[in-house]
Amino acid sequence: MHRRDFLIMGGLGACGLALPGFAGRAVAAESFAAVLDPGLKKRTADAALNVARQAGAGYCDVRIGRYLRQALMTREDKVENVINTESVGVGVRVLVDGAWGFAATSVVSEDGAAQAARQALAIARANAGIQREPVRLAPVQGVGEVSWRTPIRRNAMTVPVAEKVELLLDVNAAAINAGADFVASRLFLVNEQKYFASTDGSYIDQDVHRIWAPFTVTAVDKASGRFRTRDGLSAPMGMGYEFMEPDPRARVALPGDLVAYADAYDMREDAVAAARQARAKLKAPSVEPGRYDLVLDPSNLFLTIHENVGHPLELDRVLGYEANYAGTSFATLDKRDAGFRYGSERVSFVADRTRPGSLGAVGYDDEGVKTGRWDLVRDGVLVDYQCTRDQAHILGKQASDGCSYADSWSSVQFQRMPNVSLEPGPGPLSVAEMIGDVERGIYIHGRGSYSIDQQRYNAQFGGQLFYEIRNGEIAGMIEDVAYQIRTPEFWGACSAICDERDFRLGGSFFDGKGQPPQVSAVSHGAATARFDAINVINTARNLG
Repeated sequence: MHRRDFLIMGGLGACGLALPGFAGRAVAAESFAAVLDPGLKKRTADAALNVARQAGAGYCDVRIGRYLRQALMTREDKVENVINTESVGVGVRVLVDGAWGFAATSVVSEDGAAQAARQALAIARANAGIQREPVRLAPVQGVGEVSWRTPIRRNAMTVPVAEKVELLLDVNAAAINAGADFVASRLFLVNEQKYFASTDGSYIDQDVHRIWAPFTVTAVDKASGRFRTRDGLSAPMGMGYEFMEPDPRARVALPGDLVAYADAYDMREDAVAAARQARAKLKAPSVEPGRYDLVLDPSNLFLTIHENVGHPLELDRVLGYEANYAGTSFATLDKRDAGFRYGSERVSFVADRTRPGSLGAVGYDDEGVKTGRWDLVRDGVLVDYQCTRDQAHILGKQASDGCSYADSWSSVQFQRMPNVSLEPGPGPLSVAEMIGDVERGIYIHGRGSYSIDQQRYNAQFGGQLFYEIRNGEIAGMIEDVAYQIRTPEFWGACSAICDERDFRLGGSFFDGKGQPPQVSAVSHGAATARFDAINVINTARNLG
């Protein structure tokens, strides 16, 4: 399990309301169907913009947000908690004499927004007195009144709670009947209704939806007290409740009788498989340490992409702005200028905030920049980073990459990771064909625990399911596997990537960054990939 998500999930039993990003007032689920009046939003935004203009601000943007979040938590035959929260308000950011000022209010009105603008102006003027260098904003062409919506077929927020609870309890029962001793299932839903307006002339209305349905199944050997778990293998998605409606076309059959899911999830089927696999793990032999060729499923590889590509190529992290909290990056600017080899010639990473179904897909970022797609690593060579409007000039760019995000109207927007994906291989290659070419290897599914240094250079990753590959065939399940890497050496060892048919998304629903901390969601796509001669350790061995 991802370290940040482990802390989140672990805290649910103690206090469900401690979920990050779930701040707001408790509301009835029935209220989720309501929307803010479009006219009120424009009048409120104009009130703040007018105050900023009249005060001589060089720039102003206003974000009016209604953030809806729901979490359902069950265990075996019991409902542990149902949380419904709503947070509504206005955030105003101004640029005066080269310095930022920000203020926010929960009063969504013309007077409330105007007062927040005056507070932001006062803060900016105070900041200007100690600012060493003026903020330099990349230009943005105003787009007038536009809108964007996550292309959903069924709004998960308005699906009756009873229907969602029934699904989770049915999943739990299926897992218990299949041999699990314990099972906990969750459903997390987010709807961000965001209105952005700026002195550039943009009025952007967006309706963003995300969904995640994780579970954990536990099997216990009652004679020894040993236990093994298997987490769900679905990805969090930028979709509606249609994702929870099984579709055979989204079911991906894989070697070893494994199943993956694309844009529709059969949670019940996955839970039944998890129960059987958790029990099989109790009998699986422990891995023999050494070097193996690894065949990594996208459900495992996404986390390595997230930690060893997405984070180290965030420009604020590269520049040291995140050093106090999240660390720095080995991928410094001089490496881009020198054509640093990040991986083998097969490896290309693309940043993309437009892919349908992904967590990071929006029409415009929180600075009003239209989102797009760009290369980070091309043919193994580092070529670019992720930047916002006030960072673009550092890279010699004329425009922002559209990477600005705030998790609330009351939070200051700043640089956040876009979707970052490994491009699939150009030629036909199935997972079975890839495995057939491996003499001594391990096939890994799902994300497990991990450890990584503050520069994102040295790391160690586990998984959920491990299968030994011997002479081109899956020889059986093994346990206690973790692979150790140095980032450029690992991606340099990539010798094959399956084609587009195997491309699937993984992702992080609760990705933390910043001080005060903010939470965002981001997807990482990949096809199954092979990495040669990677060091594997046995996590069950005690060196003492």
